[in-house]
Amino acid sequence: MFSLGMMSSADAETYTPGQPLEKDYESFAGAFLADHCIDCHGETAPEGGLSLQDLGPVDEINAGTWRSVWAQVSLQEMPPPDASELGVVDRLQFSDWIVDELSRVMRDKGGFHDHRDPNKGNFIDHDLLFGALPEEIRLVPTSSPARIWRVTPQEHITRLNELINTEPEYDPEKPGLRTHGDVVPTNHGGELKLYFGVDRIIKWQGGTVAYATSVKSVPAILSSARKHGLENYPDFYTVNSAEATQILDVADDIIRYMAEGPLSIAQPYQITDDPASIADKMVGDLRGLPTSLVYSTKVVRPLTPVYDLMKEDGVTDQRVRGAVEFLFEALTYRPPTDRESNQYLQIVNESIQKLGKEDGAVLGLSSIFLDRDALFRPELVEYGSPDPHGRVMLQDWELGLAVNHALRYIRPDDELRTAVLAGRMRTRDDVRREVQRMLADDSIRKPRILQFFRDYFDYDLGGYICKDNKALAETGVNARGVSHYRAMFDATASTDRLVELILHEDKDVLKQLLTTDKVVATKTDEVYFGRKRTPEETAAAAAEAKRAAAEETKEASAALKSAKKELAAFEQSMKANPDEDTAKKQRELTAKERAVSAAEKKLAAINKRRRDTENHSVDQADLSGPNLFARVSRRSFGNGSMKPERVLATAPEGQRLGILTHPSWLVSHSDAMDNHAILRGRWVRERLLGGGIPDVPITVDAMLPDEPHSTLRERMRVTRETYCWTCHEKMDPLGLPFEMYNHAGLYRTLELDKPVDTTGEIIDSGDPELDGEVADAIEMIQKLAESERAEQVFVRHAFRFWMGRNETLHDAPVLQDAHRAYKESGGSMNALITSLLTSDAFLYRTRTEPGMLAESK
Repeated sequence: MFSLGMMSSADAETYTPGQPLEKDYESFAGAFLADHCIDCHGETAPEGGLSLQDLGPVDEINAGTWRSVWAQVSLQEMPPPDASELGVVDRLQFSDWIVDELSRVMRDKGGFHDHRDPNKGNFIDHDLLFGALPEEIRLVPTSSPARIWRVTPQEHITRLNELINTEPEYDPEKPGLRTHGDVVPTNHGGELKLYFGVDRIIKWQGGTVAYATSVKSVPAILSSARKHGLENYPDFYTVNSAEATQILDVADDIIRYMAEGPLSIAQPYQITDDPASIADKMVGDLRGLPTSLVYSTKVVRPLTPVYDLMKEDGVTDQRVRGAVEFLFEALTYRPPTDRESNQYLQIVNESIQKLGKEDGAVLGLSSIFLDRDALFRPELVEYGSPDPHGRVMLQDWELGLAVNHALRYIRPDDELRTAVLAGRMRTRDDVRREVQRMLADDSIRKPRILQFFRDYFDYDLGGYICKDNKALAETGVNARGVSHYRAMFDATASTDRLVELILHEDKDVLKQLLTTDKVVATKTDEVYFGRKRTPEETAAAAAEAKRAAAEETKEASAALKSAKKELAAFEQSMKANPDEDTAKKQRELTAKERAVSAAEKKLAAINKRRRDTENHSVDQADLSGPNLFARVSRRSFGNGSMKPERVLATAPEGQRLGILTHPSWLVSHSDAMDNHAILRGRWVRERLLGGGIPDVPITVDAMLPDEPHSTLRERMRVTRETYCWTCHEKMDPLGLPFEMYNHAGLYRTLELDKPVDTTGEIIDSGDPELDGEVADAIEMIQKLAESERAEQVFVRHAFRFWMGRNETLHDAPVLQDAHRAYKESGGSMNALITSLLTSDAFLYRTRTEPGMLAESK
């Protein structure tokens, strides 16, 4: 299993990865560099221009060099296998020593976190995690660190949405429609916003932009910086003072809306079921103003104890406490302790005494929005006794909320809440019971699972890739206005739905996602899933369209001429015979006038089509099939809102295979002007093969030449230079097979009027059966979809997502159990999740970082 060489006799003693190393630079690290590195990285012509001859102990000045050394050693790039024999333990100890030293030196300079970065999770050797470890390595039972997780922007805005909007209950006949418990989706412009009362708006003045400006909404407040890959690690985010201030402002708006509904944002006359009755009050140019909206009188928001407190005259401790306890649990997902309830009761009462009932209650209740547990999910295991390894198992609310958070964005349902309160969330079996129950119930929405697939595949970023209009138009898609970006946000919702359909079947989930021929599509997708025609085909299509239009115009003109002739003759007949049946003749006259009008409209429509620019450059896909729905945002921009209607269609045979060939994924891995073969290749290397790529050195100008008349493959010749090719040979041959699609995701056979080269190669995959040349992306995907290694790498990413940290060697048993559960269940995602959520890594925490072997490395 190992490519690291034989164990040296000097390291025959056992080693626990991550344990503190009492070794100094001279006798350990310096000797290691001299034995394994200086030959290639000495003073004379060092490889890559990096000399380690006089590197010295780790300090603030040379920390950057040591970071590079750590990456190269961890990835087994240095020393290369053919340069020297290096044992497994030798490499692990040296890597751990570097981490210890960088952590010590950088402690007051922002710290060293590379080993905890999810983008570097693959730096741990895959074979050590899924194979037999050398006898010299000793593992300890794993756990995760005691910590608090800041909630994600999606989770936070969904919590707030629960307070002011009533989402529809689950309809088993329409499982794809937005349902209570689903994450608040972005609007058609890609913005994540909380909207107030849009389900009550029945009229507005002005167009969609005016409507959007008028509606009360607030954007997501908490920061998020994901570009590609996993995002939600506890170490990533906190809440800064600016965000806290914004949260208080939003809390004010929410509490007032909870109490008064649209009256908190509109004038009383705007609330009516008869907009015509207030026409005299809605005069002038109100476009873009809140007074341009009309709200119905129907109450659709949740009526809560906050409403009860504000609607009744006077103040009682009972009503204040009711509002406090309701709001606390709505925001933290657990009931307050007596101490917490009393503290907030005192805060609200004191605010009321100083400011009066309404303003005081709003200010006092707003403080709950800043409670630690409203913004963070604690896993501090402050209660419970450590086991012999210093681990404490989560229990009660910490365990219940950990399980809830693993699947959901809303507070625990009654069964989970009851289990926690009854003391039945304290064991592994308790967790298995609740996880399996929730996974089996389709009416319980589980948006965290979908978020994993978004993070893993990165198919949800296409609408945020700003495209050059000229380059976009050349792809064959509509480049006018925001049409392309709307199509991409629609495509994300469609891919979400496809993922969910495959999850519902729950068989060979990864393989199905990689190889399905099904697509969830809108009418616009017939272009995006189409084929870009050659210039000759485009000219022929344009000529045929012109001929057909001319024929159609000729026929319509003739029909109009005939209808007019018949009408004129009939009118002459009426004049000549005025005494005949007038009623009958009038009916006939009306019919002939209508025939003329219909013929005129038909001819006008044909001429309009001819004036419009028809897209002859694309052979559109035939995407037809049964109707279904995708989850989209609430009405946000009037007629510009996304529509949920979709069809489940079959992709054009021989042109598409799985999500990696869908426009949502292809555009997400493109740039403004062209495809991004390097990014696509890196995705395949990291997400399917488990490889790691070092950071680009700051001395490297990572730009391709600007050569408009050269293909992307031709421009990428610069990456084959010796210094670059060491990393690029792991990415480029995996990304270039996707050149069979242009940067809007259309299938093509030509690039710059040259036959497109789709060849590639799987190199150094870790599985010799995978390695070899491939003709195109479809052949490569077919090979990878059958790979056990790809399955294992998929499990590694699922581990990171649900544990909120990178795996360590101590997690090897957890990963192997999870992969076994997935494989033996026939590729069930439910089985994989259940295995992960009942593992020691999920259930146990260690309270202090020193000695936390499973976390520190």
